[in-house]
Amino acid sequence: MKEQESTDVLVVGGGIAGCAAALSGARDGADVTLATKARRPEDASTWWAQGGIAISRDDPEQFKQDIIDASAGTADPDAADVLVENANDAVRDVLVETLEVPFDTAGDTDEDFDFGREAAHDEDRILHVDASTGTYVLERFLAFVDDHPDIRVRDDTAALDLITHEGEVRGAYLESDGEVWPVFAGATVLATGGIGDLYPASTNPTGSTGDGIAMAALAGADVADMEFVQFHPTVYVEDGETLLISEAVRGEGAILRNDYGERFMPAYDEAAELAPRDVVARAVKRERQLSGEVYLDVSPVDFADRFPDLREQCERRGIDWESGIPVQPAQHFLCGGVTVDDRGRTSLDRLYAAGECAHTGVHGANRLASTSLLEGLVWGLRTGQAAVGRDPAPMDVPALDDRDPSLPDSFAREKFTRLRRVMNEYVGIERNPAELDRALGVLRRLKGEVDSYARTRTSRSLYELRNASVVALLVARAAAENDESVGTHNLIEPDAPLAE
Repeated sequence: MKEQESTDVLVVGGGIAGCAAALSGARDGADVTLATKARRPEDASTWWAQGGIAISRDDPEQFKQDIIDASAGTADPDAADVLVENANDAVRDVLVETLEVPFDTAGDTDEDFDFGREAAHDEDRILHVDASTGTYVLERFLAFVDDHPDIRVRDDTAALDLITHEGEVRGAYLESDGEVWPVFAGATVLATGGIGDLYPASTNPTGSTGDGIAMAALAGADVADMEFVQFHPTVYVEDGETLLISEAVRGEGAILRNDYGERFMPAYDEAAELAPRDVVARAVKRERQLSGEVYLDVSPVDFADRFPDLREQCERRGIDWESGIPVQPAQHFLCGGVTVDDRGRTSLDRLYAAGECAHTGVHGANRLASTSLLEGLVWGLRTGQAAVGRDPAPMDVPALDDRDPSLPDSFAREKFTRLRRVMNEYVGIERNPAELDRALGVLRRLKGEVDSYARTRTSRSLYELRNASVVALLVARAAAENDESVGTHNLIEPDAPLAE
């Protein structure tokens, strides 16, 4: 086993939440190690965040109300207060002044921002850089933390397991290039992103296997709201590859039409194309079942000039966007996760979480558009600050790298295919109790098969498969236990007829 290491704060994950936690911890004098299994920035979900980042501007109460309304009344009001009350300062301090993200402007000064609007927002409040906001944010953030003298960044480095002792977390086992070693930390911050690899079509990058949630749950941490899996309604899907068509396009006036050329959203919700995501996703799914295809008609929008990055990506894929972009729902975001408080503290001592893997309560059963980057930034900063002040406590731990690291490619591939098929068929946009019970049975057997294999091997791909199977079970179990349709958790009767 490689020689052990110690650090004041260990951050696992290199998206906006992980970078914010690392920055905040370093600002408060901590020695920080940031480990990310990403080999390149594109491997983090933050990179792919198109729409932008919402702020409260001059009306935090309305922003809070929009968050609660989009969640079907289920968002935690206290968590929403934390988000909206810290939004403006966090964005100005880190993104505008420290990182100098070149947000689009509408006037003559750098701060005359061109605020956009997306679904379920009552006003224009979204800062953006074309339709590639996440890319601009993350590449600047990664460069900044990489150059910071008190932050040690380890790319292509995965966390395999947490190191625990008597109810507290002492650090984690890290792996890189087949070598495994323990890193002891005064505090460990999980910021590992989403669960897109559990579904066959997702806007998340490959490798989104719910690692932080699984490791925390296996260590005994509380999780919550795992049934609330959000599907983005407008995604172009071809051969398993996805292109998210930003909600900002609908915010500018694009219209959803079925295969008959009919605009259908007004029949589902008075807000039409700007209804909450869960409503639009279900409508798109139903219209595809009824008519065959659904298209996003961008003719009411100056698409080429307003969204040049999206136009270029469409043309690269051979999409005739002028005739309408074929879209369908795809898995996008997990509203639940590891339970944390307003400072990112979990139920386990010395363990923190931020970003998509954390459950702050701010999203409830359905996330409001363009609040994911904001939540990652706000909670990342607060979590990094709270994690400072504990010394690492090294201890004797068993070696993991004395086990066989090899894994037949076919094993992980076959198990992932099976897992995704079950999640897509039984734990997707619409669910029914009988199918959820069936999913639980299959997922339990699958997890048992993976666990028996994992006892003798330490490969990264096997741990990702283990994590995915753990999280899939958590999602299916939470869905089976919730008998109320709300937000992204939509229960239907078996063989329910389609609405005509």
